[in-house]
Amino acid sequence: MTTKEEYMQMALEEAKKAEAIGEVPIGAIVVFEDKVVGRGHNLRETSQEATSHAEILAIQMACREIGSWRLEECDIYVTLEPCPMCSGALILSRMRKVYYGAADEKAGVAGTLMNLLTDERFNHQCEVESGVLEEECGQILTNFFRGIRARQKEAKRLRRLAAEKE
Repeated sequence: MTTKEEYMQMALEEAKKAEAIGEVPIGAIVVFEDKVVGRGHNLRETSQEATSHAEILAIQMACREIGSWRLEECDIYVTLEPCPMCSGALILSRMRKVYYGAADEKAGVAGTLMNLLTDERFNHQCEVESGVLEEECGQILTNFFRGIRARQKEAKRLRRLAAEKE
């Protein structure tokens, strides 16, 4: 039987696929009966679609694989705490349990800003477990955004040098 850390490592591999194509490195894996039935990584920039989040793509693949929109016996492993849109999709797909790595201070609604997934006003609640490989999941994002800031800073410096030469 595969452990939650091993599944989260698979989600991190998905995140690395996103990073390799310049996407924010977030990955997700959907598991049914100890088998991966869905996987996804961010494709928002590539597809130019706001809904191309890792969780949405993994849910879509799992629904096709299982042949049902009801994922009641499935668990999802995602490297970053789900946003409101993804949390809504998790509730609507009846996901059993959500495991996530890093908290999202700006958009996380699986415990950080609020917890939509366990809100009893909805007709379905998901179990939530946070902090699975938290350091690794957070580090890939930190490194990605640090790289973006460094490239922006260098581009600004080069523009300034070019302007001085004119």
